[in-house]
Amino acid sequence: MGITESLKLISQCGIGAVIVDRDGFIRMFNEQAMRLLHGEAHDYLIGHRLDEIAPGLCEKPETGGEGSDASQHERKHDRRRYVGVAFDEYLIRTDAPDIPELPEEMQLVTFRNVTAEVQRERYEHALEQISDSIIMCDEETRIVFLNNAAIKMDNLVLKDVIGERIEDVYEALDGRGLIIPRCIEERQVYLDRRQYYTTRYNKNVDITANTFPVIQNGQVLGGYSVMKDWSTVDNLNKKIVELQEKLLQQSQSGKTQKKSALAARFRFEDMLHVSSVMGDLIARSRQAAKSDSSVMIYGETGTGKELLAQSIHNASRRSEGPFLAINCAAIPENLLEGLLFGTEKGAFTGAERRPGLFEQASGGTLLLDELNSMNINLQAKLLRVLQDGRVRRVGGSEEFQVDVRVISNLNIPPQEAIDRKLLRQDLFYRLGVVSLIVPPLRERREDIPLLAKQFIMTCNAKLARNVRDLDQRTLEVFDAYGWPGNVRELEHVIEHAINILPDDEAEITPEYIPQYLRKTVPAAEAVRVHKKAPAPVLADSLNTTMQDVERAAICKVLRENGGNVSQSARILKMSRQSLQYRMRKYGIKVEEL
Repeated sequence: MGITESLKLISQCGIGAVIVDRDGFIRMFNEQAMRLLHGEAHDYLIGHRLDEIAPGLCEKPETGGEGSDASQHERKHDRRRYVGVAFDEYLIRTDAPDIPELPEEMQLVTFRNVTAEVQRERYEHALEQISDSIIMCDEETRIVFLNNAAIKMDNLVLKDVIGERIEDVYEALDGRGLIIPRCIEERQVYLDRRQYYTTRYNKNVDITANTFPVIQNGQVLGGYSVMKDWSTVDNLNKKIVELQEKLLQQSQSGKTQKKSALAARFRFEDMLHVSSVMGDLIARSRQAAKSDSSVMIYGETGTGKELLAQSIHNASRRSEGPFLAINCAAIPENLLEGLLFGTEKGAFTGAERRPGLFEQASGGTLLLDELNSMNINLQAKLLRVLQDGRVRRVGGSEEFQVDVRVISNLNIPPQEAIDRKLLRQDLFYRLGVVSLIVPPLRERREDIPLLAKQFIMTCNAKLARNVRDLDQRTLEVFDAYGWPGNVRELEHVIEHAINILPDDEAEITPEYIPQYLRKTVPAAEAVRVHKKAPAPVLADSLNTTMQDVERAAICKVLRENGGNVSQSARILKMSRQSLQYRMRKYGIKVEEL
């Protein structure tokens, strides 16, 4: 096949092609190149420099050399830039095929039209900044787009739901079915429709939505909903009513009402997760919030213990009362006692008559953070207050009745704290009526993409950036890392990366995360290789036996369902992310079943 025939064949594939000499002058071109480069305006292109017509199209993408540094920057440098050739028209260079007949001094440059891709990037970027939630489906109700607000509202991991039928991700709880499939089928617009639904990860959502079909030339191409979280609207309406009532009371009494003390900011809805272990914890915590019993929360540093404590307070009957917190490790013992129980004037040098936190938190909740750091002697005084419901200020004789729910946090297991004489056993029985354990991030790895996305959105607003997501290789590094600092460490890692990420980068690649995390990549690869090998059966290991049973059960269900992960997850009564995590853990590959 000659050069002319090769150029014609490339044109039939929708690819423009030009042959340039070593000085960049066009010597030959195909029909598609004529159209894409507007050849009529350039005297049919021959004799013109390609860079004059489409600046940058002639440049080859840079690639790194050999070695680890090259591999780290491979994605960054192996990029082809969009080239504007007219108003809102863009081309991108493609890999050129080999043409044996092409002289050595000549170069084949191929390119294609990417105008639609550029326009899509613009529109998606704009939609991601909108505060209303937007979900878009194709004509077969498969999800093709979710903006950041929808991801946040529904607690979804984008890559796990794109391409899934909306009916497999959401379930209507109002008996009327989902709106988008109805909109597509009936070609009907639905405005201001209230809908209550749950996601496959058991997140219940209450919305109002405007839903539209997308129709072009009489053909339905899909549908989309623009949604508002009804709970947010409802809470706003309630606050307006409460404010009106307070203003009315003030106008009637002529006095200014005293504002309630501190309030807790976080609610259970703020605890982002798709993992079943966090779902179970939140379910237990919601139930515990209904009573006034003391709650003791154990979790490693950075797992979100205070966030859980605030959520329990806000879901309790004490939510209108104050929420006060004190870190027992950060305050010296002599000052801590006065802060907790209050002081009378002259109790010690410089002491003033002040109520303590127990008095101030009466009618609400008091959080004792890092309780295991409190002195044992002070713990005895605390126990007496909890038993009697009365507090005596330091240096005083009068006792004050208090009505406080106490939530305490530990950063070491309760039994270990008792064994090390860091926590009185009788105090544990008093404060640990309800005991909750917040799992470390390494035990809920399926939550990492969702948490990372949330932190990216927060940092974008804080730092005025436009970062979109994590690069897949970065996600693999995160999945391999142990996260001793848990969720707080993940948040700091994201903020670190966005601070040093160049302005023209939209994804966080591994070279921008802290170096100590990148060292986990070889270890992660070793783990994956190890998991491919069959695990030895240890008859005397209960843990290994249970893992073998779990692996066998997962393989059986996957095999019976033709490798359908979503269907298998429903049968196994776990989230899709949990099943995928276990599949990675046990080295299960669908194609090998």
